Amino acid sequence: MQNLNVNLTIEIPEEYVLIKKIELEQLKSEANSGVWWSMKDIEKRINKKRNWIQDNILYPTRFKKILDVKQGGFVYYPESQGERWVFQASKMTEFLEKYFTDIFTKQ
Repeated sequence: MQNLNVNLTIEIPEEYVLIKKIELEQLKSEANSGVWWSMKDIEKRINKKRNWIQDNILYPTRFKKILDVKQGGFVYYPESQGERWVFQASKMTEFLEKYFTDIFTKQ
């Protein structure tokens, strides 16, 4: 690592706090801990409509086996009319980050 010694004072306004990047990432991930999303929440998060989400994420076998609560996942698939989709926010966030490329490339 290189060092540069400089006598410099930078004032940080009271409404700001300096924290390590890793701490910021941890705070972001904890923000979704214990939170459940609806289909509307997912639509807003990824800027796609229900049909696209179902066709490209929820129903393809390669993803459903990861997502479905009946297979140890974190998405509740409605079983009858009137039931709603339920997504465990923290794990769905991780899934969307991890499988972004796979979602947009047909396999």
